[in-house]
Amino acid sequence: MKLKELGRTGEKLPVIGVGTWKLGFERQNEIESIRYAISNGAGFVDTAEMYGTEELVGEAIKGSNVFVATKVSPHNFHKEDVIKSCNASLKRIGIKQIDLYQLHWPNKSIPIAETMSAMEQLVKDGKVRHIGVSNFDIKELEEAQAALKSNDIVSNQIEYSILVRTPENGLSNYMKENHITLIAYSPLARGAIFTKKYAPVGALLSEIGTKHGISASQVALAWLISKPNVVAIPKASSYLHTKQNVESGSIELPEGDLKKIDSFLPNGP
Repeated sequence: MKLKELGRTGEKLPVIGVGTWKLGFERQNEIESIRYAISNGAGFVDTAEMYGTEELVGEAIKGSNVFVATKVSPHNFHKEDVIKSCNASLKRIGIKQIDLYQLHWPNKSIPIAETMSAMEQLVKDGKVRHIGVSNFDIKELEEAQAALKSNDIVSNQIEYSILVRTPENGLSNYMKENHITLIAYSPLARGAIFTKKYAPVGALLSEIGTKHGISASQVALAWLISKPNVVAIPKASSYLHTKQNVESGSIELPEGDLKKIDSFLPNGP
């Protein structure tokens, strides 16, 4: 499993982590899939209070050395609410410190300075190690960073896949220049790349995959993590998918194949 620096922290993250959105329907299988991922190098698990999967994650990671990321929901961005949410997440996951605490979505109705003051207080109190955001654009990132006094925003978790290329409209370059890690969620476009609607996408990925003896989904993930500051968090819903996801973290595609995917610009799902 390849590693990349988180922001400019000096800390290394596996390029493939574990997403947990919409888990909980096959609890034991999902827990085993997360444990498999962790034991095979994908020791980075992402959850959120909004997902309702923090307790599942806590059970899955018990006794493991893993990097845990979770998120506070936008309606809890007032200072007291951020701190309450963090304490509740710590309890649900069963840990003493959150490695990466993220603002889940922007909330323009609550001053970002108030929210970031709470995030810095959590770092000062030892309950949070790093501060991140999710679904922020360039302006929102600038405002959030300006509101911090002693800490950096180390990551921005956004949707990014071969179908959803919005980060390429300036955001990914801004993040790279400012040492902000891009955590790509829904890196397989929620399975849309395998549907009839996007048959040309699937055909391209399958063609490249056949050439290298890997699956189309592994091609899609390997392409994403070839970007300098990008890591991906595909969902760990089954052993087979998780195994393929983890193996993607060691795949390096030739430059020609990467350029072929780069130049393929479909309309997103």
